[in-house]
Amino acid sequence: MIAGDADQAEHSGSPTHVGSPGYPELMPPRDTARLRLREMTDDDLDDMAALLGDLRVMEYYPHPKDRTEAAEWIRWNRRNYAEHGFGLWIVETHKGEFLGDCGLTWQTVNGTPHLEVGFHVKPSAQGKGFATEAALACVDHARELEVAAILTAIIHRDNRPSRRVAEKLGMQRNPELRHKSPVHEVFSLDL
Repeated sequence: MIAGDADQAEHSGSPTHVGSPGYPELMPPRDTARLRLREMTDDDLDDMAALLGDLRVMEYYPHPKDRTEAAEWIRWNRRNYAEHGFGLWIVETHKGEFLGDCGLTWQTVNGTPHLEVGFHVKPSAQGKGFATEAALACVDHARELEVAAILTAIIHRDNRPSRRVAEKLGMQRNPELRHKSPVHEVFSLDL
């Protein structure tokens, strides 16, 4: 789902429940030099509606999301936190400036759940390394979680900026992994 390539409606349940008995409650990834990641709340609706409604941010989605769909996006991530202990988190500067979202979700690849790293960054913050910095924190977090052997990124074949971010994460296009959409490629990284 890097830069909005897969839709939350296509996600699949995880093979594990991180937050269930026997698994620790997990927090968002550690802060980076410039960023902090935190759970989404209903208070983020204005920022998320602007982000997910932006034509540039949503270029590789079927359509930009309206305010109701943005509210569902927040609810979807809140369900992911409760069920899995992770999801997409709000990305902001240490001073609290909203930049976008980034995190880990379960997506269907080859017909089974695969852990994916994804992000969206508001246009005014693009090209400044924020997506890579946040996504690297999520890669480290995925390693710490130990819930998957590989991390994936589902990327529209025309989305060059997302491909570059995936490559900076150490991911490579994996022709053995396929998303149901013929215009998306799957990149992967061994954890």
